[in-house]
Amino acid sequence: MAAGAQKGKTHGGASFPTARVLHACFVRTLFVGAGFNTRGMQNIGLAFAIDPGLRAIYGSGEPLRHARQRYVGHYNTHPFWTPLLLGIFLGVETKIARGLLSPEAFGSLRSTTIYALSAIGDSFFGGSILVFWSLATFLLWASGLGWLALVFGIACFFALQAFKAYTFMAGYRQGLQILHVLKKWDLINWGQRFKLVNALLVAGIWFVSWPQLFLWYEWLAAVLALGGLAGVVFTAGLSREVIVALLVTAYLGYPWLEKFLISLFA
Repeated sequence: MAAGAQKGKTHGGASFPTARVLHACFVRTLFVGAGFNTRGMQNIGLAFAIDPGLRAIYGSGEPLRHARQRYVGHYNTHPFWTPLLLGIFLGVETKIARGLLSPEAFGSLRSTTIYALSAIGDSFFGGSILVFWSLATFLLWASGLGWLALVFGIACFFALQAFKAYTFMAGYRQGLQILHVLKKWDLINWGQRFKLVNALLVAGIWFVSWPQLFLWYEWLAAVLALGGLAGVVFTAGLSREVIVALLVTAYLGYPWLEKFLISLFA
C-alpha cells in the first residue's frame, strides 16, 4: 500500500482537484448527453466531464492514461445522477492515486453503483418528478395562470441544479458512503407518492380543459371504469397499449354504433 501511495504521488506532479477544477467538472456534467452514442451510451460525456479532475489528480503520463481508460467503457444512467457519480468517481480516484484502493476493486463497485442508481433514477426522476413537473405546468397554463407556470418552471429548474450541485459535492466528500444516505431518502416510495399526485393532476387537467358541461355522475362512471381497467391490467398482466387501443376504438366507434342501433329500431 505504501508503494502504491508513493506511486500516486510521484507521477506527473499530481495534486488534488481545486475548487476551480471541481467547478469545471460539474459544469461539464450538463453536457453529458451531447456525445450520446449507441455503443457506449453516455461514456463520451462522462469522460469529457471527469477529465479535468483526472488531470489534476494524476498530472500526465501513464497514470493519467490508465485513469482515462476507466471511463471510456459503457456508461449509462439517468442524467440527474451523473453529478453524484462524478463526485464519487473523483473521490475514489484520489484514493487510488494515494494507493488506498486498487483500480480493480473500484471497477466492480463502479458498475454496481451505476446500474443501481440508473434504476432509481428512471423510476423517481423519469417516472415521477419530471411527469409531475410537466403536468403541474400544463395545469397552471390551462387554468389561465401562465405567469405562475413560468415561475414554477424556473423554480423547478434551479432546484434541480441545486440538487445536482449538492449531490456532486456530497459524492466527492463522502464517496461511496453517500449511497447509505440515498437509501435513507427512500426515493422509490417517494416516487410512488408522486405518481398518486400525478394521477390527481391528470384529473385536474381533464376538469379544466373539458369542453362540455361538467356532469359529476359521468365523471364518476368514467373514473370507476378506468380504475377497474387499471386493476385488470395490473392483476392480469394485460398489455396497457392494447387496453388503450380498445378504449380509443370504442370512443371513436360509439357515435356510429349509436346511429346503427337507432336505425334498427326506427
